[in-house]
Amino acid sequence: MCGGLVPLPLATCAPLEMLRCSTLTFGGVLLLSGIPAELRVRVRHLDPTETEKLRQLNRIKFLATAVLVACFITLIITKLLEREYPAFGIVAAFAEAATIGGIADWYAVVALFKRPLNLPIPHTAIIPNNQHRIADNLGRFINTNFLDREQVAQKLREIDFAGEISHWLSSRSRAQGLAQFIVRFVPQFIQSVDERGLVQIATRKVTQQIGRTDVAPLLSGVLETFTKDGRHQRLLDDLLDALSNFVNQVDTVAIIRTKIKSELPVLFNVIGADSLLLERIIRSATELLEEVQADKDHPLRHEFEEFLVDYVERTRQSKGFAAQVERVKQHILSRPEVNDAAEQFWDELKAFILRDLASDDSVLVDRLAEMLVEIGESLTTEPKLREDINTGMVTVLSNLVEDQRDGVATYVADQVRSWDMQQLIRLIEANVGQDLQYIRFNGMIIGGCVGVLLYAVETLFL
Repeated sequence: MCGGLVPLPLATCAPLEMLRCSTLTFGGVLLLSGIPAELRVRVRHLDPTETEKLRQLNRIKFLATAVLVACFITLIITKLLEREYPAFGIVAAFAEAATIGGIADWYAVVALFKRPLNLPIPHTAIIPNNQHRIADNLGRFINTNFLDREQVAQKLREIDFAGEISHWLSSRSRAQGLAQFIVRFVPQFIQSVDERGLVQIATRKVTQQIGRTDVAPLLSGVLETFTKDGRHQRLLDDLLDALSNFVNQVDTVAIIRTKIKSELPVLFNVIGADSLLLERIIRSATELLEEVQADKDHPLRHEFEEFLVDYVERTRQSKGFAAQVERVKQHILSRPEVNDAAEQFWDELKAFILRDLASDDSVLVDRLAEMLVEIGESLTTEPKLREDINTGMVTVLSNLVEDQRDGVATYVADQVRSWDMQQLIRLIEANVGQDLQYIRFNGMIIGGCVGVLLYAVETLFL
């Protein structure tokens, strides 16, 4: 692991494997630059990116081990030459310190992942031996530093949720797709309403609520609002127009003629007085109706308004009117036709909805899509609504994270505890192994420089 010292006889290295191994043996211990063969077999099952990273890692391991071997060989050669050529002493000092630094850093790197030389040395195989502690600490770290409510809310405030919703819904195709997705649940909803008898329950609840409500004040309030808004004058115009049409209809004229003939003496009917009288009555009535319609300040309008205002006032103060309205209300609510009408209305509405949804050009889908597009477009011109949506989303998501933060931390810890440690180590090696190998290079360079410095101090002062 990571260019570790593995206790293998030199003869166990296959010829091709020798290309990945150093050739230096320390008391029967072979210094390998590659990872164990069985581990390399499992590495082949990693994705191509991770596998390529491991190949690059193995090359750097081989190079680091080769440099370490070169330092050790240089140390032996310079120590032998130093007796006859003292100048080689400084090279020997560099090589000796570089070898020690390289081996020390090799030990430090290997100790992260396994026991060096499989020896039971304390505080080695740090990651495998502390998997549970790492899991718990990682869960607490995420809980404290990543899921804090204020930090989450501050980050969420940077997101324009309303803008994203507006942009998404403004597309007719996306709105159409969302509408089609929503209406898929309508048949299930209708079936649920039928199975649970919600129509009957709603009808009974509404009926009970109306039965407990005093309708007379509501009716008086409606009439008062009707007169204040001037709608009674428009109603009068409609009545006058309808009455004018009725008076001039052929059937109505025939009825009036018959009534006049029956009331006039026979002599007047013989001389045609009925026709003359009928014509004058019809013309006078029509002229009166047209005059009232044209004159907004006609006395008849004032009389109609005074009558209506007086009637509204009397209905508000009259206990008899309230009692009469209550009797009529209770009589209507007690009729079985009320429940039958509600069920019939629901059946017709249900049939229409299901029939519309089954068609290729569903009106409900198109209308829902248009409504969604209108909502998306209106969000661009409603800053207050956008602000309310963004504030609401921040509040909802912050509360969600706050409620689930302990669960998230526990989930992270459980996941880390359940990891295959060998797989995890391979992934760590693939992603940071090259940097760890450069620590070995740095250790040899720094160690060698320190060795030269100490050699210089020893030579100058001792």
